[in-house]
This record gives sequence, structure tokens and C-alpha cells, in this order.
Amino acid sequence: MSASPSLVLTNDPLLLDELNRLAAAAGVEPDRGRDAADARRRWSSAPLILVGRDLAPELAASSPQRRDGVVLVSRDLDDVEVWALGVALSVEAVVFLPDAQAWLVDRLADSADGPTPEATTIAVLGGRGGAGATILACALAITGVRRGLRTLLVDGDPFGGGIDLTVGGEDSDGLRWPDLASARGRVNGAALRDILPRVHDLTVLSWDRGDMLSIPVDAMRSVLAGARRSSDLVVVDLPRRLDDAAGEALSIARPALLVVPAEIRATAAAARVAAAATLVSSDLRLVVRGPAPSGLDAELMAESLGLPLEGSLRAEPGLAGALERGVPPASRGRGPLAGFCADFLDRHAPRSSHAAA
Repeated sequence: MSASPSLVLTNDPLLLDELNRLAAAAGVEPDRGRDAADARRRWSSAPLILVGRDLAPELAASSPQRRDGVVLVSRDLDDVEVWALGVALSVEAVVFLPDAQAWLVDRLADSADGPTPEATTIAVLGGRGGAGATILACALAITGVRRGLRTLLVDGDPFGGGIDLTVGGEDSDGLRWPDLASARGRVNGAALRDILPRVHDLTVLSWDRGDMLSIPVDAMRSVLAGARRSSDLVVVDLPRRLDDAAGEALSIARPALLVVPAEIRATAAAARVAAAATLVSSDLRLVVRGPAPSGLDAELMAESLGLPLEGSLRAEPGLAGALERGVPPASRGRGPLAGFCADFLDRHAPRSSHAAA
């Protein structure tokens, strides 16, 4: 939580009641200021300042120092002078109630969280069926946990069978996607982590064994936003056929990894997936999975697909058997898969300040 509460500057009783109601919905309790003198005392310390239209002229006349996090709030859509006042105060936004209620709730809640950086978010998808994308997604998430990162693994593939099976968490208590399908707006990140299954310090959002076949795009957007606020690393496993929810996740990820076996037919199949994914992703990279039965070169595959090559995964003897025995991928911290994930996270995900010494 921020060390200092936000500030509401207004003497309009209706506006004050409305802003207090929105603050309660956001779970915060702002201070109230009644004049420019109150504003000067809190101008530098308040993380967010909501200026009522009634006090805006007085505050503008006092020529306050320009700063971020000032919002001018009016209840009159026909008030043309409010825009000039907004310019005079150099505000972040001019908003009107009741239209901006949801935006203000989010803004108040975010101000209470303080300047929390969002998690590194990685999406993984396969160039063809059985490419190994889910295994790589799980291995990245598990490696993140081993490095002390608060990590959340998200199963974005409704037809994948449940990613909790791959990490050995099918019997873990917690909510699954069908329980979160109605999520909208701001999702509390800490509460989200608390209600999801936990498998050896890895938080997992997977599917149940029911008949829900898709994720509403609003639910994906809200859940990922909450996950990113409360985590250091978010890894999303995505299907090859991109629906709206998968596209939403892919658009956020930096980077996204397309896993393609080192085979000619797999490369041909992956071309279609890459064409669709690059319409959404601004940072799609290729991961080539060995072995290469015909000696197909990874650089040649990258050139053919028009993607930068992130790296190659050597074949790992015994991996399939370990997965069948319930051993999560990369959990032992050795082997080609674990090595690839460690090198990847060295480049893309900083070590967490929460890690144990």
C-alpha cells in the first residue's frame, strides 16, 4: 500500500459523496481537502489528487507545481470551461461522472498499490500439434519459481487437457477458469493468487474437467491484468488457433514464443500459425525443438518463417517418461530444457527482490 492516501479536493457535497463511494469500491480511503491551502500541503505527497470542478478555479489561480496523478472531475458534460481548467492545472485527465465511474475506481485502486512494476509476461504456442509448447510453458514457470520469482502459470488452451496435469497439480484446491469466466474490470491481484491452486510455490490457473470451451475476452483481460500486478513472471500457454481471449494474451506478452519441431512439415504448418500470431504479437520469436531427423537448420527455419530465432531446444532423453510419472518439466534444474529456460529468463526476467538469499 502507498504510504500516503490519495486526496479529494471538493466542497460539492454530491460530488464528494460520489467520490467517497467510488473510493470505497476501490478499497481505499482518501483524505479530503477543502481549499487551495489543503492542496498545497498534500500536493507533493498524495499519489493521486482528484480535483472537483468547484475548486478547480481557485486551485488554478494558485499556480500549483505541475505533477503527475491529477484528475479533474466534473458532473456536467456540457461544461465547456472545464477543459481550459484542465489545461491550466496540467491534469492527467478530465473526467465526468457518472460516465467515468469504472475508470475512477481502477485509478483509485492503482494509486493505493503504488508504482508496482508489471510482471514479465511470456506467451508460448505451438507451430503444430504436439510441438511441446505446453511443456516449455510449464518449464519456464517452474524455472521462474526456482529463481525466486512470484510466478503465475495460465492455461489459455481450453482443449489442452488442463495444464495442472503437467505440473502435478490436478488435485490442488483452488479456482479454475470456469469459476472466473464472469470476471470483469479490476481483479485484485493478491486475492487472485490466494484463490488459485498452488503447486510447489507455483500459482496455476487451469481448466476443470467440465464442458466450458472458451474464455471470455473480458475475463482474460481482467485476470491477466491482476496477475501482472501481483507477480514477477506470468507465463501463458496458448492454443494454435487464436480466439479473442488468446489474441488478448498474445498482444500483451513480451516476448511470445512459437515452438516448432525441427521438421519440414512442422515448419510448413507453423507458417500459418506465425502469420496469424504476428497480426497480434509485436514480439513473436521462434524456438526450434530437436531432434532434427533430416538435419534441418534452425536459422533456415527462422528465415523461412520470418521470425527471429530465440534459441534451440536439444532433445532430452527420459523427458516423456518423467512427465508420465508426474515429474514436472525442468523441476530438477538440469538437462537441456532447464538450461534453455534458465538462459531465457536471464535475458528476459529479472531476479525477484522477494527471492530468498
